[in-house]
Amino acid sequence: MDFRARTAASYGHAFIWFGKTSEKQVEVAGLHPAGDTLPYILGHLMWVPSETGASYGDLDEEYLTASYRVYLSEADAKKVFSYIKHLQATSPIWNAETTNCTAFIGRIASFMGLKVPFHLIKPEEYVNQLKALNGGRQTVQLDSDR
Repeated sequence: MDFRARTAASYGHAFIWFGKTSEKQVEVAGLHPAGDTLPYILGHLMWVPSETGASYGDLDEEYLTASYRVYLSEADAKKVFSYIKHLQATSPIWNAETTNCTAFIGRIASFMGLKVPFHLIKPEEYVNQLKALNGGRQTVQLDSDR
């Protein structure tokens, strides 16, 4: 599980890479407005339709500004990946202040039992604070009730 931030035309974007470390392929999940410029602008005033997969630049290392990678057991990873898929299926809207990219990855981090920063900060700062709040630990074990 890799919490990531990258550059964007505005203040950046936060998202996650997830998958098995033994495989070269990753899945991407992040919350962003569906479409181009207009939904993004309107999303600062109201809720707009969202997408929850990869967006432009999410797979390009040259745009990366922050990364916090943690490892899970295979059993815990299955639970977290299922939770991510659930979030993707139930996150139909985006709003810059309430349901944004940092709030989205924060929900995943919280599910994993990580401490999370307040979501209204720039994505790069969010990922760096997430790492700092959790002491940079590299492994996560879910609570038994998950």
